[in-house]
Amino acid sequence: MIADILRSLLAPAPSRLPEPDARLALAALLVRVAKTDGFYAAEEVERIEKILMARHHLGPFDAARLRSDAEELESQAPDTVRFTRALKAAVPLEDRASLLEALWAVALSDGSRDADEDQMLRQIASLLGLSDVDSAYARKRAEQL
Repeated sequence: MIADILRSLLAPAPSRLPEPDARLALAALLVRVAKTDGFYAAEEVERIEKILMARHHLGPFDAARLRSDAEELESQAPDTVRFTRALKAAVPLEDRASLLEALWAVALSDGSRDADEDQMLRQIASLLGLSDVDSAYARKRAEQL
């Protein structure tokens, strides 16, 4: 499955990902954001699993397995631009702000804001077709979690 997703991500124009692959791609992007500051804290792992449980109606075991698969995909995945482009094709515009909110929730879950995470999330927002204002609102909502 990971090899299929990687092939899709490496294609010149990524096609729309089917639902199971889109889930895994989102989970991998959550992992990538968590690792952006050079630390992959237990709080970030826990937040990723909570997000996956809530977004995809998964139990704890399935969320942990999806996160584990996502860690493998993230370690092999191409640059964030292609990665996000595939997610943009998979997620309708009206749902992308909630993706960004989830990403901010992971970035903030370790209790500190990092300049590298801010830069990564700003790039992701742009690649998802969202504005800095959209990102700021998503961050504010994530801070309330």
